[in-house]
Amino acid sequence: MSPKGEFDRKAQIKSLGSYLLYLVNQGILPMGEGVDEHLSRLGLTPSDLDAVLITHLDCDHANGLELVKDAKRFLVAADEVRFAKKHRARYYKGWWKDIPLTEFEWNDRLGPVGKSYDLLGDGSVELVNIPGHSDGLFAVKIKNEAGKFVLLLSDGGYARKSWQEMILSGIAADRKKQKESLAWIRAESLDPNCVESLAAHDSDIVPHVIEL
Repeated sequence: MSPKGEFDRKAQIKSLGSYLLYLVNQGILPMGEGVDEHLSRLGLTPSDLDAVLITHLDCDHANGLELVKDAKRFLVAADEVRFAKKHRARYYKGWWKDIPLTEFEWNDRLGPVGKSYDLLGDGSVELVNIPGHSDGLFAVKIKNEAGKFVLLLSDGGYARKSWQEMILSGIAADRKKQKESLAWIRAESLDPNCVESLAAHDSDIVPHVIEL
């Protein structure tokens, strides 16, 4: 959580923007585990990224964007930006300070509430609105020509067990929508065409390459 690999309490509070957010969002990122360091091991730099997909603006997903500030675009749902402006106690705009966010409106109808964004215009990468945890939260569905797909569900569920047992995450803006979104995630994850369904906080996941 802390900038520049600093793990002390004062640095974490400064990075998160308030003591309250520090109390509920403490975290340590070991040296060598930053996104820029992972990219370097793959022979890439942030400037090689065509787009950074910001599934939502909570601190553990938006804090640290400066590490990839040279990426070409930073995409976030306009619904999420509007939600963040209404819930200032949960969000701190310093997390994305100096990052040129590109807000998008939904342009397709996939998902539990019929809202998605066709990123490339060919249906291969869909940013699917899964509200509940926050209004503008989206999952990423990546599909090949044969219909096989990978689902990256961000905080739609915290782990595989979430959709297997329909366990809702602790933080919710709307429990009813959250449950509907998780039910959609479960159905998608059980689809025979689903190669993998991955949650952002699943500790069982190790870095690996998926080929479609």
